[in-house]
Amino acid sequence: MKELLRTNDPTVIAFATALLDAEGIDWFTFDVNMSVLEGSIGIMPRRLMVLDRDLFMAEAVMRDGEIDLGRD
Repeated sequence: MKELLRTNDPTVIAFATALLDAEGIDWFTFDVNMSVLEGSIGIMPRRLMVLDRDLFMAEAVMRDGEIDLGRD
């Protein structure tokens, strides 16, 4: 799996996963349960992961949805 997106904003994760679902791209979120360690204050970013073979298409979907991946 490859990291597509890393963010503290749960609304960005929700929007990104909806876009990926619409395109039939499988995804998985890492670090969702880190809030137990951080006390639910949102300082630990969540990572949105996709399969290696889907990374190029997933990045294109994020660009089309105007989601900043934090890369140049």
